[in-house]
Amino acid sequence: MGAVSVKDLRRDLAQVTNTVAFGKERVIVERHGKPVMALVPLEDLELVEALENEGLIALADRAEAESAGQPRIPLDEIIRESERLP
Repeated sequence: MGAVSVKDLRRDLAQVTNTVAFGKERVIVERHGKPVMALVPLEDLELVEALENEGLIALADRAEAESAGQPRIPLDEIIRESERLP
């Protein structure tokens, strides 16, 4: 299917849903000829979320390793400091 306009998506929602859900195709939704979002099979979303989680865990592990031996800063203090930033 590739790409579909918002107008066509409204008209053909059931068909596009089946294409994505059962055909495992990704569909780009366009408005005025420009891509604005994508419809993806649930499995694709789950994979993206798993990769994001792995990245966050790796980032946390790296931060913990880099801060070894340094005093810890309480979360509420970090939040207060972040609220002062412009």
